[in-house]
Amino acid sequence: MNVLFVCSRNQWRSPTAEQVWRRHPLLNVRSGGTSPSARHTVSVDDIGWADVVIVMEQKHKSRLVADFGDLLADRPVHVLDIPDEYKYLDPELVELLEQSVGRLLKIE
Repeated sequence: MNVLFVCSRNQWRSPTAEQVWRRHPLLNVRSGGTSPSARHTVSVDDIGWADVVIVMEQKHKSRLVADFGDLLADRPVHVLDIPDEYKYLDPELVELLEQSVGRLLKIE
């Protein structure tokens, strides 16, 4: 399963999610940001590659739908509701991502 993790600047939350889940045998993962100043801005190729898109906040989903609505029509976009208050690999963020993504995708 190809999973795209998205936050605003692709600096802390989505790269942490990518790092946490990158070794899972059932997943291929990438991360990106919705901001033009993101380390990696989400592209048409990223959306086309993804089977599932997981965003940190509702505003990320809204931005993706505005930018890639047609491409997203046939794939789920899930909102984790994780606020922008964590640094890269923050232990609390890692725990949140392990629990929420595992439950969401029905994997452990």
